[in-house]
Parts: sequence; C-alpha cells; structure tokens
Amino acid sequence: MPHDLIRHVRRETSALVRQELGVQPASAVTRIALYVHYSASGLVSEMVRCQLSLLGQFGFSVVFVSMANHIPEDDWQAVRRLCALVVKRENFGRDFGAWHDLMPEVRRRWPAIEELILMNDSVLGPIHALEPVIDTMRAAGHGLFGLTESRQGGSHLQSYLLLAHGKDAVSDLMRFLEAVHISHSKWLLVQLTEIRLARCMRKRGHRVAAVFGYDRLVQAAVADPTERARLEASNARLNGLTQLPNDQAAALLHKWPLNPTHHMWHLLVSRFGNPFLKTELVLRNPGQLPGVASWPAVVPPDAPCPLSVLHAHLKTVQAAGP
Repeated sequence: MPHDLIRHVRRETSALVRQELGVQPASAVTRIALYVHYSASGLVSEMVRCQLSLLGQFGFSVVFVSMANHIPEDDWQAVRRLCALVVKRENFGRDFGAWHDLMPEVRRRWPAIEELILMNDSVLGPIHALEPVIDTMRAAGHGLFGLTESRQGGSHLQSYLLLAHGKDAVSDLMRFLEAVHISHSKWLLVQLTEIRLARCMRKRGHRVAAVFGYDRLVQAAVADPTERARLEASNARLNGLTQLPNDQAAALLHKWPLNPTHHMWHLLVSRFGNPFLKTELVLRNPGQLPGVASWPAVVPPDAPCPLSVLHAHLKTVQAAGP
C-alpha cells in the first residue's frame, strides 16, 4: 500500500518501454491473444515460442508483452516473426498490469474483436494437446472461460489462460481491464483482478466457467484412493480424508478449498489431460506438497513441448518472476 500511494502521488505510469509491429501484423482480425512474458535472464525460451506459435495456429493474432529487464535482440526478432505486436513494458503489476496497459492500444488497432485470450508464461507446457480445451471453450458459447477454477476467496477462474468468446463478453472484459486498479501487492492484485473479474462478468450476465471445474475435480479425487491419499498428505486440515465416505470427503474439500493447479496437479494432468503444469509448483513447491518432484513422469514422450524443452525453459526463470 505505501508503494501504491507513492506511485499515485508521483503520478507514475506503467510505461511501454518499446513497441514494434511483428512480422505478421494484423489489421482486420477478430481474434487476439495477449501474452505476458517474464524471465530473469530476459531470454524467450523455445517453450514460450511454442506457445505463441500454437496460439497463431488457433487463429489468434498475438500481442507479446515482456516485463523482463532486457531481451536479447535475437530473441526479440524471433518473437516478432510469430506475433502481430511486440512490447517491452515496465515490470509492475504482473499480468493484469500488462493487460491493463495494452488495452488502449488493442482497442485502437483491433476494434472488432470477437475472441480474446489472456495468457502468461507461468505454466509449463503444453504437455498434452491444447486444441481440445480451446475447442471446449469455444463450444460453450459466449462468455468467459478458463482451464481451472479456484474456490479460494470465492469462485473464480485462474488467470494463466482465459478466453472471452463473443463481442459482448470481449467488450466487458476489456472494459474491466482498462478500469482495474494495479497494485504492487500481489495479494491486493488477486483480490482486485482475478477474483473480482469473475464476479463482474457474472453480474454483466455472462457465463463464467472452467473446463476443469472445482466440483468435477473434487468428485474425481474422492473416487480415487490414490488421489485421496495424495490430498490428505498435502494439507493438515484434510487429516482423515481417506477414511471418510465420498460425500463427507467432498464436503471437506469444499470447506477447505484447495488450489487445483497445486494440490490437484497430478489429477489434472494424468486424468483430465490438462495441458499445463504451474512453473511455481515445479520450481519452488511453496506448499511443500509430496510427490511434486516426480512431475517429469507425467510428461508423455509425444508432448507438444517435450521434457527437454521444459527443462531448458526452467533454466531461464530460476530467479523470482514478476
């Protein structure tokens, strides 16, 4: 809060330090992806380039926004070959800060957007095909969709990949991003952005849903003794979970909601084919969850981003991100 106050008094803004058209500039397009990047080294890994390329294959013109201190010119030019617009931005406000700052430019360049993807590089992958989940979101009709839903702080979509489908949903999402308050505080940012976004979109009459909803994950977890044991070992509040009837076990997982991308990571990727693993989980495992070190075993040999590519990416982000 003191940092935010100082920034407000000084009327500081989150400057777009460098901006350049990509080799594939787009004008009359209806699908845009806003992709946020950060790495301590400034390198843009092969994994990130793979994600950008896949977004292009799904029909999205990509706006790449990096908050790294310095990007090697070769990497900058490699990204330009995959994107419509490439931007370097001050490292402040995380992904929502970047999306907030880019909104005026996006509105100016592409006034007829019907699909908008918000994505960041906080996930490893895809380790499974991305196309089925994109198809599932599109088939759900107009609204705001994500891969996973968190119940911590209220039902909301986790923001590493969001898709707004339909002109009205896109317009309301863009309006939300333009108006949102950007803070130095990670906790405050989550409250004002990720959690509040779902509430605002529902209030505007839009459907808000996840491909892998929390209820669905809970039902799958309580039906699998191995996953129950994994969850019980991950949180002291879940002591005795393996001994409860299914309905009581599910009730306990709703009473003490978990972060699905951390506590249910194995279930998500092995049972449901979620294409991504959270980088923070793999690198730092902040909750000291058991079994995380075995994550390479869930990456199939034919993964869109092979294990060697994921390991190479991790070397570029060893220091703390934005």
